[in-house]
Amino acid sequence: MADILERIVASKRAEVEALRPQAEELRARAADADAPRGFAAALRRPTEVRLLAEIKPRSPSAGEIRAGADAAEVARAYAEGGAAAISVLTDAEYFGGSLAALRRARAAVELPVLRKDFVVDALQLWEARAAGADAVLLIVRILADAALRELLGLAAELRLDALVEAHDAAEVERALAAGATLLGVNNRDLRSFRTDVSLSLELAPRLPAAATLVAESGIRSAEDVRRLGEAGVDAVLVGEALMRQDDWRAAAAALVGQPRRPHARR
Repeated sequence: MADILERIVASKRAEVEALRPQAEELRARAADADAPRGFAAALRRPTEVRLLAEIKPRSPSAGEIRAGADAAEVARAYAEGGAAAISVLTDAEYFGGSLAALRRARAAVELPVLRKDFVVDALQLWEARAAGADAVLLIVRILADAALRELLGLAAELRLDALVEAHDAAEVERALAAGATLLGVNNRDLRSFRTDVSLSLELAPRLPAAATLVAESGIRSAEDVRRLGEAGVDAVLVGEALMRQDDWRAAAAALVGQPRRPHARR
């Protein structure tokens, strides 16, 4: 697993080059896309931890999770279970996702939808907006500072919220310096794929209270969510733990409604 991130990024750069001839078409489709639904706002409620429920068919570390699951069916179940927003993996090669799945999920619910992928080029933001995404993921580890600022600026122009993901204190500082206000702490190291939920607890105090903080990866129980809420986490992103359940609605419902301590962060 040591070089999986490098291989994923290389495949993304190849995908972008293959997509480049469609740039004008994507810009036109993005201009005609429905108005965004307000992803960042959906994840912030002062006294309650919000659930960002993920559609994740497989992963390099876990293998097949729920291959063949219908994205619309999963999204509806998550919404009925009380999720505040939906995350959809759109990488095909490593995660079994697609933009078609994102479109199906968004059409099935009224919740905002995040395109979760490995963004390395502005063209992917146009592609996300053209597909109807309300937000995109930007991963600090794979972006230089100038590229991160550029992508944040373009996301704002396209009215896409940007969830900026960090894995350590230095990456949190880089995200904040670039102007991010919606930050995710990924408890999984994307180089080794090892997961430690306590990372979000450790880094939460470094984020200003005005920022929205999302804890990502390794969250499996209501007790996990409660602990994160005590640290001032605004929302949790949960994928594998939900997708493996037979009843997606009940699994989502079991994680919502946990209290958040509003003054836990500076």
